Amino acid sequence: MEVRTVGVVGSGQMGNGIAHVAAAAGCAVLLVDLEERFLEKARVTIGKNLDREVAKGKRTAAEKQGVLDRITTTTDLSKLASADLVIEAVVESEAVKKDLFGRLDGLCPPGALLASNTSSISITRLAAATRRPERFIGMHFMNPVPVMELVEVIRGIATSDETAAAVEALARRMGKTAILCNDSPGFVSNRVLMPMLNEAIEALREGVATREAIDGIMKLGMNHPMGPLQLADFIGLDTCLAILRVLQQGFGDPRYRPSPLLVKMVDAGWLGKKSGRGFYEYDVPHA
Repeated sequence: MEVRTVGVVGSGQMGNGIAHVAAAAGCAVLLVDLEERFLEKARVTIGKNLDREVAKGKRTAAEKQGVLDRITTTTDLSKLASADLVIEAVVESEAVKKDLFGRLDGLCPPGALLASNTSSISITRLAAATRRPERFIGMHFMNPVPVMELVEVIRGIATSDETAAAVEALARRMGKTAILCNDSPGFVSNRVLMPMLNEAIEALREGVATREAIDGIMKLGMNHPMGPLQLADFIGLDTCLAILRVLQQGFGDPRYRPSPLLVKMVDAGWLGKKSGRGFYEYDVPHA
């Protein structure tokens, strides 16, 4: 199966990035969100990211315009009835995602594929909200999507070989490397990453070192491009907390217990870069 039209639900930092790379791969893209203001912000972000690619010589101005022309934005979910593949990129909540996939299952033709960009939630459980579990898969893109090479492809218990092959082929067209894993809490990426970030937060809470020292040690000592506290800010502290809770519930293991400092910061609305304050402070443009 060749994917020609891609639907993306959710136009935030992950959704607009997925729309960007899908359109750059030559697909017609339908980008859907609840309100026009979210879509307008996504269009601006995609334009700026494409300008950056033009400035670096990665594409021409004409190619940039071609990418933009292939992206249609809408608040009407029913427009996704024409998509070959719909990728969900909404809030990291199992209930919200299941409700959305139930609706998409009723809107999309039987042959269409459904994919979730979830960073931790069971693909098998999400697929069970539809009547097409064999045509359901996880496509976990890394942030920022236009830059990062990996797509973690997660098969649910019923995902067919044909579905996995179609998604792998699309990822290659997007210039990504698709690496497959099976369904397990946090998959591979966040099962390994989140405990490290959580431990860095605990080290800060216990006063082992300053935020700058913790990040500096990991950057210089482990050759990480970004320290764990700064990375948590870029991911979103609310997202980190949600993933850790999925891991804790999924494995029943206390080693995944979220740091009390992380919980407190999310309760305070200090969500990282997107809110202007996390472990560091950021400039956030006013809407």
